[in-house]
Amino acid sequence: MEPTRIEQPHVLREYAFVADGERGALIGPRGDIAWLCAPQWDSAPVFDTLIGGSSVYSVTPDERCVWGGYYDPRTLIWNSRWVTGSTVIECRDALAFPGDEHRVVVLRRVRALHDEARVLVELNPVHDYGKAPLRDVRRAAGAWEARCGRLRLRWSGAPDAVFDEDPECPGWRLLLRVPPGEYRDLVLELSDIGLPDAPPDPEFSWTATEFNWNREVPGLRANAAPRDASHAYAVLRGMTGSSGGMVAAATTGLPERDEQGANYDYRYVWIRDQCLAGHAAAAAGALPLLDSAVGFIAERLLADGPSLMPAYTLRGEAVPRERDVDLPGYPGGTAVVGNRVRDQFQLDIFGEALLMFAAAARHHHLPAECRSAVGVAVEAIAAHHDRRDAGIWEIDDEHWAHSGLICAAGLRAVAGLPDTGADSAICAGLADALVSRVAKTSVHPTGRWQRSPQHPEVDAALLLPIIRGAVPLDDPRVRATVSAIARELSSDYYVYRYRDGENPLGGNEGAFLLCGFAMAIATADLSLPVTAARYFERNRAACGTPGLFAEEFDVAQRQLRGNLPQAFVHALLLEASNHPALQREWADLEPDDGPP
Repeated sequence: MEPTRIEQPHVLREYAFVADGERGALIGPRGDIAWLCAPQWDSAPVFDTLIGGSSVYSVTPDERCVWGGYYDPRTLIWNSRWVTGSTVIECRDALAFPGDEHRVVVLRRVRALHDEARVLVELNPVHDYGKAPLRDVRRAAGAWEARCGRLRLRWSGAPDAVFDEDPECPGWRLLLRVPPGEYRDLVLELSDIGLPDAPPDPEFSWTATEFNWNREVPGLRANAAPRDASHAYAVLRGMTGSSGGMVAAATTGLPERDEQGANYDYRYVWIRDQCLAGHAAAAAGALPLLDSAVGFIAERLLADGPSLMPAYTLRGEAVPRERDVDLPGYPGGTAVVGNRVRDQFQLDIFGEALLMFAAAARHHHLPAECRSAVGVAVEAIAAHHDRRDAGIWEIDDEHWAHSGLICAAGLRAVAGLPDTGADSAICAGLADALVSRVAKTSVHPTGRWQRSPQHPEVDAALLLPIIRGAVPLDDPRVRATVSAIARELSSDYYVYRYRDGENPLGGNEGAFLLCGFAMAIATADLSLPVTAARYFERNRAACGTPGLFAEEFDVAQRQLRGNLPQAFVHALLLEASNHPALQREWADLEPDDGPP
């Protein structure tokens, strides 16, 4: 039997995502797991065809077919669905949830809905970016066992598979036949510390995974997009580990434009991104995700104080420095690991932390042991508010208006709450000073905020301090800034970050979906519900069949750009869907018995 050899990448909108908190996988439309790092998010990949490797785990119909798929509600359990000339086949995929820090369990269930299903299965794991292929392969009690780099591997449910020792592509091949109305389970285990004595029972693993997802993800009905909001929450939960940290994205090296030069590793915990997710969870009343964010951010603030880094590993360690790896990369990009962010100072993260702590306090979810972190963040702003920083877009160090204003918003948020431990007078005074300084240097002659003293252009990042209350909504600079963003940075209700010289919008990068959802919130705040709904719906549609969002959206080609899935986009969708004005717009449209 010839191997399936699925190595060609797909457009990003066709990938599904499964995760267990400790790591995640991307699954293509041919049933190919094209990306999975083990044992953790920032480990080397075991399956890497996404960035040009040859390591894959595929379950593919053995005849011509068309593809679709869907998630079980309130889960990251994905069902690929193929319609062939003779039958309908589904492959149900999940990582056993919640995940173990050292051991990943990949669950795959092939179902023949009517007539016999014939699928080609290929399992070809290689660790460490193609450097550590399989070794020590043996049969053991009806399962296959092997070593894969520093990992132990066990594959059960495929006793008839044939192991191909081809040095160019060692791995297992199997033609799996499933009678009509039946299913077959395949279970793959990978661990860096050893495996249990026996493989897991598939029925128990599936039942536990379903139960735990439905326990962890609430049914968010009272909002503008119940199904998408619940799915966004599931994505955020799937990207949050047992440490409480949430990775910014599952992948590395996926280009933010269809040419080389803008690709990064986002498999780490960005302080800002996790604060945005915590704030969104608070807005949705889904507090466990807020609790995770509060705990992780408070721990890092208390440990590192004013030296808080913009990003950490899931274990709270420094992000490794950026380096290339010896793989071709996703088309248009290069394969990289690590991130230069570890050497940056970003002032705005202290303001974002205060905003999240305030949201937690309003829900009485700011533990006493975390309140001292509020004081640490306030002191850091007081000590460094005059310091140039890399800003939200992580570029040159300047006095970015967004950084000063979001810190002012965070200070005002904690100043107005008695349960944060913050000194109200000190916080309010420092907030006023920050707004006054930004007003002196970064108000455009037209009356709007501008990016910085050196950059007179408008910046969509300024939407964040506007919706967080840096200044009152009736401040004329608010409406002037929102109007300028609508006029200068919006196209067909998509929003771009800022203009790059004289280039037209979309000429250098895609629309930034975080900004599109922030614009929906801002216009809703300004009592423009129809405009808000247009921004919300346009950006909500910027995804593929699995409903996943990347960082950017190429409007002309209708393609996703950047790493996938991007957590902060799902966070802002979740927050926007719970805005009261948007809820009212859909109140008469959503059926009472709509999807959870």
